[in-house]
Amino acid sequence: MRFWLAAVLLLTALVLGVAPAPARGSEPLWDANVALLSLKVNRKGEALVTYRRSDGLVRHVLVWGALNARPPSADVPQVRFRWDYAGGWGKYRNGKYWTRFKNRCRPYDGPQLPMLVMACKAPNGTYWTIQAWQRRLPLLGFDPWLPGQTNWELHVAHWSGPLPVLEVYPNWTYDGAWQGVFGRYTYLGAPVYGFGSTPKGVPKDKYGRNVYIDTFNSAYGPGWKREAGILTHRDTGTFCHSFVPQRPFAGYPSQATRPAATGERYRVTVGGPGVTPVMQVEIPGLSDADRSRDAEFDSVFDRVMAGDRICTRER
Repeated sequence: MRFWLAAVLLLTALVLGVAPAPARGSEPLWDANVALLSLKVNRKGEALVTYRRSDGLVRHVLVWGALNARPPSADVPQVRFRWDYAGGWGKYRNGKYWTRFKNRCRPYDGPQLPMLVMACKAPNGTYWTIQAWQRRLPLLGFDPWLPGQTNWELHVAHWSGPLPVLEVYPNWTYDGAWQGVFGRYTYLGAPVYGFGSTPKGVPKDKYGRNVYIDTFNSAYGPGWKREAGILTHRDTGTFCHSFVPQRPFAGYPSQATRPAATGERYRVTVGGPGVTPVMQVEIPGLSDADRSRDAEFDSVFDRVMAGDRICTRER
């Protein structure tokens, strides 16, 4: 049976439900809760994203300058987009550039992606995709109480070749008293991780990634509820979490201990490294019939979590 030290660390992990967090992976647009109108791509490697804000303003946003992702490096910055929210004025000093934008988008023929809103294939064979994601939901199953917590963000990605690989597995933890999930995040065979974070678990660089864990039909109530947001671990890209009773974070509406939120299903979502797409994996929760599979789960844990210095087990 597993005993995970990381479950204790979660108590001081991440407060994204309260504090703003910088853009990470498949970079999101500044404006949230918008009506996406079109995605266009030209032969110069630029994308033009057009959307209508809630106040009725239509924006034409020029995006360029990044593809895929670099492996983690303390010396070389991660790739990132350049943005022109004036439709070409910032890049070309031409406020009408967007009106003459030559769309060369071809039908998307890439792999299935979660939360996909629009996608197209560029003339050079690369893909541009836009996904809608409620990233800022409060943790520990709380219903949103601040306006920004319900935001739908549009995440723009530009990529080619293999997608990032998000592995997620269930397990029994704390001598079988609780359930948990663990996994690993890699891209082109290399782990995805950052080199530092704030005390609230927000990455300090563009390499770091937060893994968001949701639970379905749990003690928090029916449907999907956000349970946690935790960092992938340095050097390994691994993570682990136990569904145990926890005290809410400072600034939450209540400080009463939250129940263990084991669910019928678990969902893990994470922004892609660099400007690759948002990835998501959903797995079933465990039942009493799965208790006999403990040795199987242990074997997977030992393989996937090899080298992890935070998530450990004791027999």
